[in-house]
Amino acid sequence: MIRLKAIQRLSFLFFLLLFELSAQNSKDYKLFTIAFYNLENLFDTKDDPITFDNDWTRGGKYNWTEYKYSQKLKNLARVISEIGRDKSSQPPVIIGVCEAENLAVLEALVQQPGLKDYNYSIIHFNSPDRRGIDVALLYRTGLFVPVNERSIRLLLYEAEDGKRIYTRDQLVVSGNLDGEPIHLLVNHWPSKRGGDLKSRPRRIKAAKRSKQLIDSLFSIDPYAKIVCMGDFNDDPNSVSIKKGLNTLRSKDTLKFKRMFNPMEKMFKKGFGSLAYRDNWNLFDQILVSTELLRKDNGELGFYKAGIHNSIELQTASGRYKGYPFRSNNSGRFTGGYSDHFPVFIYLIKEMDNSEEN
Repeated sequence: MIRLKAIQRLSFLFFLLLFELSAQNSKDYKLFTIAFYNLENLFDTKDDPITFDNDWTRGGKYNWTEYKYSQKLKNLARVISEIGRDKSSQPPVIIGVCEAENLAVLEALVQQPGLKDYNYSIIHFNSPDRRGIDVALLYRTGLFVPVNERSIRLLLYEAEDGKRIYTRDQLVVSGNLDGEPIHLLVNHWPSKRGGDLKSRPRRIKAAKRSKQLIDSLFSIDPYAKIVCMGDFNDDPNSVSIKKGLNTLRSKDTLKFKRMFNPMEKMFKKGFGSLAYRDNWNLFDQILVSTELLRKDNGELGFYKAGIHNSIELQTASGRYKGYPFRSNNSGRFTGGYSDHFPVFIYLIKEMDNSEEN
């Protein structure tokens, strides 16, 4: 009797598998990769008299030459071109970036051999950051069509003397991805310089600003599809993320007008995008509004998230083996990539063609 029940169960599972395969054959899927990448000090070799970029010049601290700059551009372009390819077979349709000095370095990046053929356009604004590093959005022309773009200032002041802290703006871009409205936020929140406790209020204020922007989008459209990405300089379980952005850890409960953070479970399992003192952090995150979790046929929906940490992006040996293979280490050019791994999500659009067949 037990053996008969086992055979019956296997037969039923085999039937379900055949049914699933049959259903898949009647549908087409479009898969879109959205990525975020901290480019780690992508500076040109020219001295900007307005910002503190002297270290990144030929005579500066890092002896930043045209050769080093061109090698870094080639390396970054190769990484970007490979993000999400194992499933989508294409490079990302949208990439949020940070630590880019200006528009010129981004134009040079998208013209590299690994990216040039994909016709990337750029949305960039100069921010007041003292180092001159900005956030930006790269997108494949024709696949994403921007409708509105804004750079939102974050005003911060020192608690002791009230002096202005000059930091990165927050970028908000609204447009159409494959003909469907979507909103994108790109962030690079204040660092932990001075220690976590001292710097935490700055990131909480940055979170409050981002939350205001998200809420304003929801006030216009309660069903808005929003992607909020960035280097938040905080982990998914930090106060700035959990409380500041009021994020959800699980996609099982589809609460209205909320942001789901697929990176939180990844972080709990020990995954990270950067390492410091033998600890992994997941500062680089991509959040999605719960409207992207609803599996509506013919509409964009969240599929899965990941960290692009392929072996060539990791330090090969030594004390920092497995860490991101950064391009500059203690003032020495390594020929590497960045001190952060890029992160990404897939958005899927399921098209039912059963009526046509």
